Amino acid sequence: MLLTINDVSIFADGLDHPECIAVHLDGSVWAGGEAGQIYRVSPDGKSIEEVNTTNGFVLGIAFSPDASWLAVCDLKNKCVWKLDINTKALTKFATGANGETFNIPNYLAFTKDGRLFVTDSGAFRQVNGKIYCFDAAGNGQVWHKGPFSFANGLALSANEDYLYVACTWLPGVERIAINADGSAGKRDVFCTLPQTCPDGIAFDAQENLYVSCYAPNSIYKVSNRGEVSLLINDWEAHTLSNPTNIAFGGEDFDQLFTSNLGRWHISKINLNTVGLKLPCHQFA
Repeated sequence: MLLTINDVSIFADGLDHPECIAVHLDGSVWAGGEAGQIYRVSPDGKSIEEVNTTNGFVLGIAFSPDASWLAVCDLKNKCVWKLDINTKALTKFATGANGETFNIPNYLAFTKDGRLFVTDSGAFRQVNGKIYCFDAAGNGQVWHKGPFSFANGLALSANEDYLYVACTWLPGVERIAINADGSAGKRDVFCTLPQTCPDGIAFDAQENLYVSCYAPNSIYKVSNRGEVSLLINDWEAHTLSNPTNIAFGGEDFDQLFTSNLGRWHISKINLNTVGLKLPCHQFA
């Protein structure tokens, strides 16, 4: 079903060009800013708190399975930070692994048992992206050497048997099988999205994949069979303006929140489709 811009509203305004977004178990919506800000937005969107700052440029963020800390990718500082949700303290979690350092740590996804996948996009217009994997203590490895064409957004299948990765300059989405021992298995192209720049991805409960694009200002829906359809497009680029990352949330978990790198707000789409709950949403 093709949505219109009337299905989208401004959820919270006054953020500094937010690239990323994540929804906490308590319903709050978190985002980052281009000067390193880490924001918490109240569930009703009326209150914005700057929780801390990395003094860098915040890219992807993700909550740990127990929702006690937030993993934060930082472009400028080339690291992943750990933000303690209770104390608001910020500590450096990882700068790379296997003797390799991050170039563009871009996006993250937690498994149920606490492993953390991180994309390193590589370099602009070069096919040299890779994927790291870390344990809860920050010990890691290069999980897949790629090379990927600007590895970006990540999403795990419901059974955690596949890892999906948005590749901005493919452009499209690849998927990698996760072997029983946790190692990387077969890699293939799940879908291509010509003349787009895919950035963020998220699954609904039926494992349809939603892909937000930095350009054009669109979100696509890809069925679990790989069939691509346009969900929404904002040709004016005012309500959806370079929508980079997306996350499901809301009282019934059927609203899709989007960051807008091109502007200063978070958008909310009344999707009326329940999202796939991440490990942090299953914690009790």
